[in-house]
Amino acid sequence: MNKPAAKPDPAPQDAATMVALLDAIGADDQHTQRSLAVRLDVALGLANALLKRCVAKGLVKIQNAPARRYAYYLTPKGFAEKSRLVAEYLETSLNFFRRARSQYEEAFAALAARGVRRIAIVGSGELAEIALLSASAAGVTVAAVIAPGRNEALFHGCPVVTDLAAALALQAEIVAIADSQQPQATHDRLRRQLPAERIIAPRFLHVAQTARPDSTREEAA
Repeated sequence: MNKPAAKPDPAPQDAATMVALLDAIGADDQHTQRSLAVRLDVALGLANALLKRCVAKGLVKIQNAPARRYAYYLTPKGFAEKSRLVAEYLETSLNFFRRARSQYEEAFAALAARGVRRIAIVGSGELAEIALLSASAAGVTVAAVIAPGRNEALFHGCPVVTDLAAALALQAEIVAIADSQQPQATHDRLRRQLPAERIIAPRFLHVAQTARPDSTREEAA
């Protein structure tokens, strides 16, 4: 009889969270689950689940402490796992940076060859910083950074605006997506206002180039 397939390891998608957890425990054993959740900026339930997983894997041990508290300690295996995760995370991050910058530079160089000189970037996180570096390398000016939730007037020297209309008023000819959280939704919103040829979405974002048929209905609902 065939054995049932093993359940996948419920490791967190974000390796940085696990690194931060092991780092926090290694630096100070006087943590509560709540203080760890605050430090990691995650929900209390997720902090609890991660701790349980670390204990089950032998990475962390728990001891009783005064006042009905618990002390968390990294085991030798936990220290080794932390080192491995740090190396893995840095390698993954570096590979992502290289891939993202290469694809942005390729897209922006093609724009420059067509005579496009001014673009707007949607996003204001690390991915937007990569896009800015790539635009500079390709000789393209970032006329505006579209970031509705950002209060600063400038993002690395570029004007921050709240919407597409403001970016177009600054003579942006093309809009490049640098939103790693919701690239498809960002594309679909732009697509309802701009033709496809005026929107840049690098391949690594895996954006479908045609707006989804239900996007307008969702927004109207």
